[in-house]
Amino acid sequence: MHIAKVCPVSDKIHEAKPGSGISVLAGTMNPPDYTTADFDRNPLMFYYEVTRACDLVCQHCRASAQPCAQPDQLTTDQSKALIDQAAGFDRKPIIVMTGGDPLKRPDIFQLIRHATGQGFEVALTPSATPLATPNALRRARDAGVKRLGISLDGPDAETHDAFRGWRGSFKRTLEMLDDARDIGLSVQINTSITRRNFPKLDAMAELLARREIVMWSVFFLVPVGRGTALERISPEEYEIAFAKLWHHARSQPYAVKTTEAPHYRRYVLQQSGDPLAGPAGRPSSRRDVGHRAPLGVRDGKGILFVGYNGEILPAGFLPVHCGRFPKDSVVEAYLHHPSFRALRNPDEFSGKCGYCEFRQICGGSRSRAFAVTGDMLASEPDCVYQPTRAAA
Repeated sequence: MHIAKVCPVSDKIHEAKPGSGISVLAGTMNPPDYTTADFDRNPLMFYYEVTRACDLVCQHCRASAQPCAQPDQLTTDQSKALIDQAAGFDRKPIIVMTGGDPLKRPDIFQLIRHATGQGFEVALTPSATPLATPNALRRARDAGVKRLGISLDGPDAETHDAFRGWRGSFKRTLEMLDDARDIGLSVQINTSITRRNFPKLDAMAELLARREIVMWSVFFLVPVGRGTALERISPEEYEIAFAKLWHHARSQPYAVKTTEAPHYRRYVLQQSGDPLAGPAGRPSSRRDVGHRAPLGVRDGKGILFVGYNGEILPAGFLPVHCGRFPKDSVVEAYLHHPSFRALRNPDEFSGKCGYCEFRQICGGSRSRAFAVTGDMLASEPDCVYQPTRAAA
């Protein structure tokens, strides 16, 4: 297998000190449902990129991750302070500890315990490498993680392994699914769609039906990081993908959602369906399907992202700088930064996204608009829908 080099011990600059004081992915606390009234007060999802270190070389990696931690990665104490600050929101968001590979941080279990001790629900997105042992998953569960986000990008080894950069990744991912099931951790599968695996959506859905997952999150490519070298599907093919996903959302034993394709909500409404419907079309609850986002959640609106070095962004795929922790407050950035406020006001989006009748519940991918046009408020470049009314 083709695993990147392992960092020497001297590179582990953030070892936890003895005695020193993760649509996502909900746990069992089941607080009242997040509503549109919360958008301007607090995010639903807080993604913390705990590290950019990862031993995989995934073709679509947003972060262009490397095998060793960056020298300006937040320390253990800084990471705890970040978590403490996020507890100052009107209500606590769900924390998704992501990367890179979170298991590359020696203090990751300490950070999980700290977050759960503050009352957060925590999810974790480990990479399918030899670090993701049954013992590591058990330690994550015991520290407080309620759900794992695991990536699977094809129904077979040939497709998935080509994405992930080493032979054996497909097999290792399925082993992780079995390990998680055996210790009682629920799993969300994350699949990135490009030209290469688009024809295999149905095969993926059928494979997952046998794996006892709770949710399938289908990510539509944003050309950032290494993903700039991959080919997006066409806007017309999105509609084909949406039809397939809607079919499986109504027939499979797991929930289905999209990431960076909010126009799937428009498609579902056009079918007279409910975008929040659970398996077999049943009305969903947060307990049923995990972090099902209510209508309107998108980059910067219900979502907050903090990078490995404290950089505050509206989303992981939207590199619009909104401050840096600890100098800047993540709470103040989400509430008051002009970029966040603009992203929450689709009436000011340019082009058809600014007057589309679905703009409040969709609004298009702000990350893709920025990546393709350089303007985060531009129209979604991968949407074929034409609004029923003309611009004013």
